[in-house]
Amino acid sequence: MFFNNKVVIARTSATTAALTATLGLAAASWVVAVRQMNGMDMGVATQLGSFAFFVALWVAMMAAMMLPGSAPAVLRRAHAHGLRTVPLFVGSYLAVWTLVGLAVYALYRPHGSVAAGAVAIAAGLYELTPLKQHFRRRCQQNVRSGFEYGLYCVGSSVGLMLMLVALGVMSITWMSVIAVLVLTQKVLLAKAAIDVPLALAIVGLGILIVIAPSSVPGLTRPM
Repeated sequence: MFFNNKVVIARTSATTAALTATLGLAAASWVVAVRQMNGMDMGVATQLGSFAFFVALWVAMMAAMMLPGSAPAVLRRAHAHGLRTVPLFVGSYLAVWTLVGLAVYALYRPHGSVAAGAVAIAAGLYELTPLKQHFRRRCQQNVRSGFEYGLYCVGSSVGLMLMLVALGVMSITWMSVIAVLVLTQKVLLAKAAIDVPLALAIVGLGILIVIAPSSVPGLTRPM
């Protein structure tokens, strides 16, 4: 009995420490990201800056946006394998998102509102696909590593992240909106009554951007 109590206490302490560290890192990353992004948002015409600057900022953005939603997975990891395994799990998870950032830097170009609207429409339609739902479910289940978890979460959130890149990759407002959506989808089970209207709203936003870009605040700068 005494031994079992010690095990329970140890696991509770590990999960508490893991949660505190994960959310603390996310909060610190928000501070860094907001400071670095201040004054850089130019909507669809945003420039990414130097490679080193963008990669460092992207990592901070991903830690800020993605770590809160990954807390359940981190807690499961700490509970099952101990606190020492958490840094590797979180690090490999963020490494996957860093690879996504490298792809963004290689492919991104300042663009127009039509392209941004098309990406938003595609993102909304992706939310309705079985592939999206598959990755979302896997993102909420036990995984073998942070790398595997990262791959599933990229598959789940890729549409929303492309929206961020297309609408304003340096926009604190869009970053906050996408972060809330990602967090919600990571911690809540799929529910058509919520997910379908959200997907249609994203499609509607994309259509609005195509036909009336000036009506979307921050998307384009006045001439």
